[in-house]
Amino acid sequence: MFAIVSRSCLLASSILLSSGVSMAESIQVYFGTYTQGTSRGIYRADLDLKSGSLSAAKLVAETTNPSFLALHPNGKWLYAVNETVEFEGEKSGAITGFLIDDSGNLHAINQHATRGGAPCHLAISRNGQFVLIANYVGGNVISLRLDKSGKIVGQASLQQHEGSSQTARQKTPHAHSIGLEPSQKFAFAADLGLDQVVVYQFDAGSGKLKKHAVARVAPGSGPRHFLLHPKLPYAYVINEINSTLTSFGYDRATANLEPMQTVGTLPADFDGRNSTAELQITPDGRFLYGSNRGHHSLAMYAIDQETGRLRLLGHQSTLGKTPRNFNITPDGQFVLAANQESNTVAVFRIASDGRLKSVGEPVAVPKPVCVEFRP
Repeated sequence: MFAIVSRSCLLASSILLSSGVSMAESIQVYFGTYTQGTSRGIYRADLDLKSGSLSAAKLVAETTNPSFLALHPNGKWLYAVNETVEFEGEKSGAITGFLIDDSGNLHAINQHATRGGAPCHLAISRNGQFVLIANYVGGNVISLRLDKSGKIVGQASLQQHEGSSQTARQKTPHAHSIGLEPSQKFAFAADLGLDQVVVYQFDAGSGKLKKHAVARVAPGSGPRHFLLHPKLPYAYVINEINSTLTSFGYDRATANLEPMQTVGTLPADFDGRNSTAELQITPDGRFLYGSNRGHHSLAMYAIDQETGRLRLLGHQSTLGKTPRNFNITPDGQFVLAANQESNTVAVFRIASDGRLKSVGEPVAVPKPVCVEFRP
């Protein structure tokens, strides 16, 4: 599930906190992709939770640009954004719901417009009745209703962002992620175009969103993905444009966010082009990782358990190019990194000190950009 706290596409996807430890010997892994070149949709593999061995990936659903995935709380349905800018004659992307059969294959339930171009992130409410979506080109966030069969049945709420910031990529709003905190009273949308994390009140009964507050990062940062710490009153956002991470103090009662630290994600001697993408926190709350596209690495940090501040441990190559997304297994043992431009997924074991060690050879997956687990 998307934890604004700990799991991303890999959140993806309902609340911000991490889920419990899996006792299974293996776990199903779904990969969202961009359907350029040889990719045709969503792929699936199995991860051995003892050895870290990842099986060959196979196609389980044909669909256009399923760039972010979210598992429904019932474990039976999977939802994918279709990251396009036109759908059925409308300036919109789409979302597709799938039924997961006993073999792990996917069967389309239905497809629905997202009322904004380039949907790039989604989260499902804990009660399973709503899916929240961030539309990057549309610069808005939407809540859609789900019925008891998993069908997407209509709009509950739409919030259009307004404004701009200082760089060429920030002339208009670009909502890049959306997630819910554990009480389901608040939703958080990181907007790359505004240099803001927009906080919404969320009504879990009606699916309505109401703007509540705004947390700002430095101009030109480009906030992309946001997570709450799974245990402590802190939150983190990874900033795509200037390759930084910003830490916040977080008031659970009011959802107030107070910036307290910003750190870089790159080695001091790196002078190439880079943009960041994903961040994840281990289920025990001790370590945070952020991905660098350009340096092709995961920046590794220890989280101070008293102050929430980050301390850089080092950088781990993702053994490929352009790690747009990565995820941490629910048991906190492994990281799977999706290398978009090298068409591979690499597995790493998390050591007791938070550092990562590669496991085996990367597995071929065409244009992988999202990792989602199904325990």
